[in-house]
Amino acid sequence: MFIGMSEIISISLGDDVLASLGKLQADLGFSGRSETIRAALRLLAAEQKSRSRLKGVCDAVLLVIHKEDRSEEVSEIRHKYSSIIKTQIHNHLESHKCLEIFVLRGDAQKVTKMTEELQASRSVELAKLVVS
Repeated sequence: MFIGMSEIISISLGDDVLASLGKLQADLGFSGRSETIRAALRLLAAEQKSRSRLKGVCDAVLLVIHKEDRSEEVSEIRHKYSSIIKTQIHNHLESHKCLEIFVLRGDAQKVTKMTEELQASRSVELAKLVVS
């Protein structure tokens, strides 16, 4: 492959994700789906880089949206990290989804690991960490 050339890959997206991709492309003015996905990946990489720099004890809020009928995995992760969870708020959303708000205080590595485990879960649609 030549320098500056892009590699073509293939991904599978469900109808809802594909619709979201099209809406993002139109709303944000991207020229195509590939450009929209590249921008999203850059944002995700920047968030990961920022999380990897966290050190010591930190205070944070973790927002999680998950499917109502698949809350078991979220619950397992919550129990695993109970030592850093100071407050948890659970709320039912429309479309059979749940919102979890975790107020966290603890070792930055544990906060980061909890976030990463939730982001990797197939049950979770969104896991967003906000660090104070």
